[in-house]
Amino acid sequence: MAEPETPETSPVSEQLELIRTELRRAKARPKPKPVADALPVARVVVDKGLSHLDQYFDYAVPARLADAAQPGVRVRVRFGGRVVKGQGRREGGRLVDGYIVERLAASDFAGPLAPLAQVLSPERVLTPELLRLCRAVADRYAGTLADVLQLAVPPKHNKPEAEPVPDAPAEPVPAPQPGGWARYVDGPSFLEALAAGEAPRAVWSALPGPGWPDELARTVAAALASGRGALVVLPDGRAVARVDAALQALLGPDRHVALTAELGAEERYRRWLAVSRGAVRAVVGTRAAMFAPVADLGFVAIWDDGDSSHSEPHAPQPHARDVLLLRAVDAGAAALVGGFAVTVEAAQLLRTGWARPLAGPREELRRAAPLVRTVGDHDQAGDGAAFAARLPSLAWRVARDALAHGPVLVQVPRRGYVPRLACARCREQARCAHCAGPLEAPDATGVLVCTWCGRPEADWHCRECGSFKLRAQVFGARRTADELGRAFPSVPVRTSGRDGVLASVPGAPALVVATPGAEPVAEGGYAAALLLDAWVLLGRPDLRAGEEALRRWLAAGALVRGAAEGGTVVIVAEPSLRPVQALVRWDPAGHAATELAERAELGFPPVSRMAAVSGPPAAVQDLLDLARLPEGTDLLGPVALPTPRGEDRADRVLLRVSPGRGAALATALKAAQAARLARGKAEPVRVRIDPPDIG
Repeated sequence: MAEPETPETSPVSEQLELIRTELRRAKARPKPKPVADALPVARVVVDKGLSHLDQYFDYAVPARLADAAQPGVRVRVRFGGRVVKGQGRREGGRLVDGYIVERLAASDFAGPLAPLAQVLSPERVLTPELLRLCRAVADRYAGTLADVLQLAVPPKHNKPEAEPVPDAPAEPVPAPQPGGWARYVDGPSFLEALAAGEAPRAVWSALPGPGWPDELARTVAAALASGRGALVVLPDGRAVARVDAALQALLGPDRHVALTAELGAEERYRRWLAVSRGAVRAVVGTRAAMFAPVADLGFVAIWDDGDSSHSEPHAPQPHARDVLLLRAVDAGAAALVGGFAVTVEAAQLLRTGWARPLAGPREELRRAAPLVRTVGDHDQAGDGAAFAARLPSLAWRVARDALAHGPVLVQVPRRGYVPRLACARCREQARCAHCAGPLEAPDATGVLVCTWCGRPEADWHCRECGSFKLRAQVFGARRTADELGRAFPSVPVRTSGRDGVLASVPGAPALVVATPGAEPVAEGGYAAALLLDAWVLLGRPDLRAGEEALRRWLAAGALVRGAAEGGTVVIVAEPSLRPVQALVRWDPAGHAATELAERAELGFPPVSRMAAVSGPPAAVQDLLDLARLPEGTDLLGPVALPTPRGEDRADRVLLRVSPGRGAALATALKAAQAARLARGKAEPVRVRIDPPDIG
């Protein structure tokens, strides 16, 4: 006999309980958030620098963020995971930063869109012009847009964004007088063209002496006089400070900003915002300033474009010169590539007619340049004092006579005390027993230290011949300073280098020992300069050895008084070498033209376009197998790269294409990188377009 049905077990009761359970679940389920009525889709570039993710992603704009979520602002979105259908939310994934590129009425993505999580700031930091520039740089260097945006847009700081926008000066900037540009053949006409709103392009071989900061300041003033913006990039903070002072003297306050790392993150962002908001239309700065969002850009300039500090070390490693030239072409702006030296890239601009030369006549050059004298490395010192100072007798006499009239600059290519040591018997380089790194003597105590791992080497002996005796292969700046101090006991000796860079020194007699690039400016100019151990610079194993050596020597020589005032430069090098002869004649343009002709014969940049691919051998080969390289691509290599003991082998392959195919090469390599990442390949491969240090 069946059990009688009770109210709790009846089918009706069970159905009612199921309905109640579903209602409770529906009540607990989050309701879809309302989206914006107008343009409900935000296209976002996320801060993820992976090649296979180098694209835009669409997100829904919640109604509460409709006003704040404008193109160019920083946002936070949930990336990865999955979107719960019908609920407008994403499960899993993580919050990442990004920028809104544009607002759209609809998305071409078929599935549901996750909403924007947060608008981090209403400040529109990514302008359409800056986005277009970053996209062009990423494409040229086989990089990702996210990587370039990290270089272009500084980190956010709340305090500067909350401050009121300063008013731009109301008074127009008058067209400047020629000033030092009167010394150049086409200098006044270049300034006039800038002030008239034209777009002249020039390669400037600056005359030696202290006048170049004022001359750069006048080009900025001319661009401002035309109602346009100006941007100048310099290699270091000391150079920026000199141009900054010249602009202050010429334009007065609030007409420009200087952007350098020394400012600190908050102050630098404050000044960057002044440029982005249009309150300031002139910028001088170091490498990162190449992306400064100057409004109505009408003039770009780079000083000393051969300096390695202009090459960004972070991916995708753009060069400031190339970025500025991209900006000049995009904005129809004037361009100036200047310095005491001329690079092969600048010579290529002249050869193709893209730019015109801007140089002083020979009579002005003879008046401004010091007298350059040469002495061979093999020449022996003529007396005890010269021998003790490791100087040829000519250099010692020039230094002795010049010290009666002012300071003397001594350029030494190596820092430290004795940075390179070798076995005294077999000449094998002294290396660390732990990691095989080169050993150095950092001071006069004689204790040896590894330059790779930093470990002291207390019991060194040569692994080749067993000898315990060492000899110095190279003397550093500190060792040179000690020797000069003994040779000139009554003269103060100052040093400037990695341990401490001097910006300037007084005009009183003194010996100033500096490494290349760290030479301080002397009040009234140096009475003389000695360029020692020139073979170190000339012996670098890459194509730029001669060009780089000449650039270093010209920079030092330009700090010396002109020949009419008795200024003299002595270079200790083989007199017949081409860079040495170019220094004697003070002919950087001629040297660059010859170097360019040799590059053309070899098929190396800038005549061609090249990429360097380096990494573990199997990973390099895998990338090359995936890359659809342009027709006619030359493969040079692979060659093994030097690696410390204990590390895996790394290979490098050079890829060379003819002019006009550089973009196709960059696209092919970027696509191959994306394919490897999408397949989960873990071994990294480094791709660098137009590497500056081809060995």
